[in-house]
Amino acid sequence: MAEPTIYELSSAGRVGVRFPEPDVPPAPLPEAFLRQDLPLPELSELDVVRHFTHLSSLNYSIDGGFYPLGSCTMKYNPKVNEEAARLPGFAFTHPLQPSETIQGNLALMYVLQEWLKEISGFAGVSLQPAAGAHGEFVGVLIIRAYHRSRGDVKRTKMLIPDSAHGTNPATSAMSGFEVVNVPTGANGNVDLESLRQVCDDTVAGLMLTNPNTLGLFDQNVLEVVEIVHQAGGLVYGDGANLNALLGVVRPGDLGFDVMHFNLHKTFSTPHGGGGPGSGPVGVARHLVDFLPGPISVIAEEGTEEEAPLYELGMPPQSIGRVKAFYGQFGMLVRAFTYISMHGPDGLRSIAEHAVLNANYLLARLRHTYKVPFDRVCMHEFVMEGHSAAAPEVHALDIAKRLIDYDFHPPTNYFPLIVHEALMIEPTETENKQTLDAFAEALVKIAAEARSDPELLKSAPHHTPVGRLDEVKAAKDLVLCCWIPDQP
Repeated sequence: MAEPTIYELSSAGRVGVRFPEPDVPPAPLPEAFLRQDLPLPELSELDVVRHFTHLSSLNYSIDGGFYPLGSCTMKYNPKVNEEAARLPGFAFTHPLQPSETIQGNLALMYVLQEWLKEISGFAGVSLQPAAGAHGEFVGVLIIRAYHRSRGDVKRTKMLIPDSAHGTNPATSAMSGFEVVNVPTGANGNVDLESLRQVCDDTVAGLMLTNPNTLGLFDQNVLEVVEIVHQAGGLVYGDGANLNALLGVVRPGDLGFDVMHFNLHKTFSTPHGGGGPGSGPVGVARHLVDFLPGPISVIAEEGTEEEAPLYELGMPPQSIGRVKAFYGQFGMLVRAFTYISMHGPDGLRSIAEHAVLNANYLLARLRHTYKVPFDRVCMHEFVMEGHSAAAPEVHALDIAKRLIDYDFHPPTNYFPLIVHEALMIEPTETENKQTLDAFAEALVKIAAEARSDPELLKSAPHHTPVGRLDEVKAAKDLVLCCWIPDQP
């Protein structure tokens, strides 16, 4: 049964707030904007608080349950991050203040840039991009600017493996490149022969996600990078899956030229709800001058008695400013706090436990669901949500049935190269008891699919609303607020 709306809770005469009598003459209200028939709800403050608090409890959240959301890395956000971001010196500063009044902010940005450089193996980092996809776009613009600076304007193709993240082709097209698909080989790696066939002097670069969206580390990554470099192209690394590599592998050491970081996926800043995000970009030495700015730099070296003086500067061949001000500063504070707390050994432990958790789930489920690329995975793995034993049941049905077991569904139908894909990523923050409960739920659902397929096809059953017609919702948008007639 649907919850009552705030209008249905309304009762004539109830008042939530009583304002004192004004001690100045009231200003006349503009007649053209006055409406006598506006049916605003009449409620007490307690009615309103309870209504919206109850609604908030219906939202699924990482604080309330497990998100096995492959490649999106919905990891727990430590509350200390929020405390740090709310410190007055961070929360109440303004981006237009003179640099001498925000030295602490600039110092944090400078140190975070240095830490990200060390973690990734790159020579330079800009914190400006506002989200992962934004950072990805910036990285491709840097590749374009590099080739143009050398007068190499014939490079019009961007190579995209079919196991890449879905934003990669869009980013390339938006940057003016022709998208060229590169297939995956039988073992889940980039097919080397296919790559060689498309590498010529018109290739601007390759966008490589490693580990890829199959959750597999490309065993031929060094050869892949070499093939692209020999053709004169650059290699872009999609850093969305960096959570699997922390302290173990540095993309810069593998030969990547540019990469974006998803601070929410790797360094525990908030994720979802439309933002705010943060997608810093790291580059190799030959691309440092093209970074978007401004970035935090040291204007005067410090001494034993005095700290360095920081300021904001633009790289000499910068692609320009890509966001107002200096990125999502609150997200930078949270990531700085997270890295500070863990240190080098802690960061490596994050990757090790993320990989361990994924492989544990894979071991629990590979005999129940088909895993098309069944080898040691990194932080995630992909299995098929369809079997000959239950031909009527699809991945979406399994995902919807998981909601009845109080689990958020995994990513569905991606990557496209896996039939009825279910992409599962547990992250490092989940314990064995949670993983076991999730695995047991999926095993039970597989049995239900064989014995009672309609149970899955009509799921979920225990939510405020049942299964929605998502296609109709996308085609027939309702973009206005409906207010029922009032008595």
